Amino acid sequence: MARKKVERNISFDDVRGLYYVSMDLGRDAAGRRLRQYRTYPTITAARAGLRDFLARREQELQTPRHQLTLSDWLEYWMDTIVRPNRAETTVYAYQKIIDNHLVPALGDTPILKLSPKEIQQYYTQVQRDSGLSSNTLRRHHDLLSSALRTAVRQDMLLVSPMERVEPPRSRQYEADFYNPEELKRLYALLQGHWMELPVKLAGSLGLRREELCGLKWDNVNFQRRVLYIREARTAFGSTIVQKETKNRASVRTLYMPEEILQLLRREEERQRRELDSLTGHVVLDQKGQPYSPNALSLAFTRFVRKNDLPRVTLHGLRHSFATIASFQGVSLFDIGKALGHSTPATTGRIYTHLIDRTHEETLMKVSDALK
Repeated sequence: MARKKVERNISFDDVRGLYYVSMDLGRDAAGRRLRQYRTYPTITAARAGLRDFLARREQELQTPRHQLTLSDWLEYWMDTIVRPNRAETTVYAYQKIIDNHLVPALGDTPILKLSPKEIQQYYTQVQRDSGLSSNTLRRHHDLLSSALRTAVRQDMLLVSPMERVEPPRSRQYEADFYNPEELKRLYALLQGHWMELPVKLAGSLGLRREELCGLKWDNVNFQRRVLYIREARTAFGSTIVQKETKNRASVRTLYMPEEILQLLRREEERQRRELDSLTGHVVLDQKGQPYSPNALSLAFTRFVRKNDLPRVTLHGLRHSFATIASFQGVSLFDIGKALGHSTPATTGRIYTHLIDRTHEETLMKVSDALK
């Protein structure tokens, strides 16, 4: 049987054995009635849930915070939630989105009047006017969702309009990479060049550029032939900071092949000889200062262009490491561990071409078996 009305705004589903409460959220910008449904195991719980909803709704409509604007709320959210709990780079990125896009477009709108339609139109407008990619717009969506979810938890909103907003569709990132022959050619051209060490750390160990720049001699263990990846050096605006790695999974211990071991020994000797003592960081610029990730990336791009190599970024060397490891039969799980990915799903999402290759091998084996 279908749901049967028991009382006003309460119905019973005898198949699922649950009571459904219809909660009236008002009307959207087009005048359509908006409702939210919640389920309860008993009629008593359903009545209590409905009473609680109506009381909160009445309180929301009667209190001064009904006129709190999105700009006001985002300022509060940044000051009390984001800045005390997030990395400086995240704070910087959020603030740029808020100042450059959200506040100019939606800042004056009271959060209780912010409609899904208005937010959806914002995505279309900002993409058209600013030329932002759908992946960048997805960050706007995630920021708004988090901020307004907090507003619900703190009883500033009954329900977030983001629940009825279609998020911008993220496009799959296609990683550029070198095959083994191309990487060997790059390595040959770098023999004796100051960039040989950071490039081989990226291509042979899969380090992120922030991990390259943040690597310190304290985390190089020559006796055990391992590197401890613990820190990263990153930039936001003109500020450079040394911080913890990207996430907990990024903290890892990597074995040093002989070539990497000797490169690091030579660099340590050079720094002791030319700089009198070790500065702390492994990768230094020509002035003996730690590199910023952007400067190191730019130097690598110029080297690639000057030597007429296939266009690959410094981060693309990390992708090259993953691709070559897969060609050698290493599993996605082990590749992800070496790269510091949080889950195998992350590795698979980034390196779809590796999965495609695995599918190809599987299908060919079946085909060969049937010949």
